[in-house]
Amino acid sequence: METHSDNCLLPIIGSAERGQALRWLVFLATEIYPMVEIIDYPERFSPQSTGPESVRKTVKEIWRQRWLVVEQRVSGAFLLTGGFCVTDIYIAVLSRWAQQENWRPGNIPRVETLFQAVASRPLCKEIWCRNFRDW
Repeated sequence: METHSDNCLLPIIGSAERGQALRWLVFLATEIYPMVEIIDYPERFSPQSTGPESVRKTVKEIWRQRWLVVEQRVSGAFLLTGGFCVTDIYIAVLSRWAQQENWRPGNIPRVETLFQAVASRPLCKEIWCRNFRDW
């Protein structure tokens, strides 16, 4: 991103929006992304006394609560009021994971709008069409 700063993937160095973009990248990478494996493969994390479905159910609820935090922060079509940045791509991609197709539209509509805005960008559209069924 720094090497290709002409692509405007992050707000300018030193700006408050850059700090916010980086803050939310870290939040997504540490608080949401790790749950994908647990939701997809709960048997790796379930004690024998419970079952994989119990673990999956619990982690999906945590996943959903964290997405509600992101939902509250999204402003307009993108996370930042200044417009599109790489964090929006990460939000869009992660929002498609963890078997949440039925939950997302009614609970995180701002994130859904952000997904549509990112997926509609010319450089993203082909990739989205190839990799996401709901686009």
